[in-house]
Amino acid sequence: MQSTQTQIFHLSQGQLNNLESCPRKFQHTFLDKLNPPLEQEKEESRNLGNRFHLLMQQLEMGLPIDAFLAADSLLQSWSDGLANVAPEIFKPIQHSNIFRDSEHFRTLQIKDYLLSVIYDLIIADDEKAEILDWKTYPKPLNKREIEQNWQTRLYMYVLAQTSHYPPENISMTYWFVQSPGQPQSLKFNYSSLLHQQIEKKLDLLLNQLSHYLEIYHQGENLPQVKEGSKLCEWCQYARRCDRVRGYSDANLSSNTMVIGQTLDNSLLNIANIQEVIL
Repeated sequence: MQSTQTQIFHLSQGQLNNLESCPRKFQHTFLDKLNPPLEQEKEESRNLGNRFHLLMQQLEMGLPIDAFLAADSLLQSWSDGLANVAPEIFKPIQHSNIFRDSEHFRTLQIKDYLLSVIYDLIIADDEKAEILDWKTYPKPLNKREIEQNWQTRLYMYVLAQTSHYPPENISMTYWFVQSPGQPQSLKFNYSSLLHQQIEKKLDLLLNQLSHYLEIYHQGENLPQVKEGSKLCEWCQYARRCDRVRGYSDANLSSNTMVIGQTLDNSLLNIANIQEVIL
């Protein structure tokens, strides 16, 4: 007998970002599973970001971190800088009604999709909740792009949907520990209006995904961005998508590096991964 059980599709903020920016890239990465190896520099950045996240998790759990810091002067510098500008992260106020949890995991099912989020640190009391996220690169200049990124939207949306907190009592703060001088932050406050807007965008995107999955299983490719899009110039699938005409190998490598760095600085893909900016 054929099973009629519906398959649940798991989605993270990184997948939503890819789906919204370029469905074909979403296909190659998450459906075809064609993940090319990272360049050495990006691999090192990811490993460094992972180590800082682990450091902050151990700190929150009350585990010793001296060996961590002694082995890595850069982590020591970032940790000291963050402790100077945000001592409350390192020396929390002791109140029985304050909830703190590192690497806090939540899920929310919408139709056949299971949305998942991992908060680097969540601090909450009876009335309000704040999400904190660590970034091991300098603070970007374009706040609007961070606000529109699915990490910001999804993280606050899921918390509002899975807790008793009204949207107005939820916020999210990014800490950029590598910013010049000292770590800098960007804080976003949530609202009922934003919650409604995100809900509509999410519903539209998930409906699109349902259609995309249907045609994909029929053997069709998902749509591409328009020819000449800047996204193609730094995308790792540009050759597969036949979007590198007119470039020599040398020019492609050079242009990809420059454009990729520019997009990194604008935080187009703020959180497709732990700490590597693709």
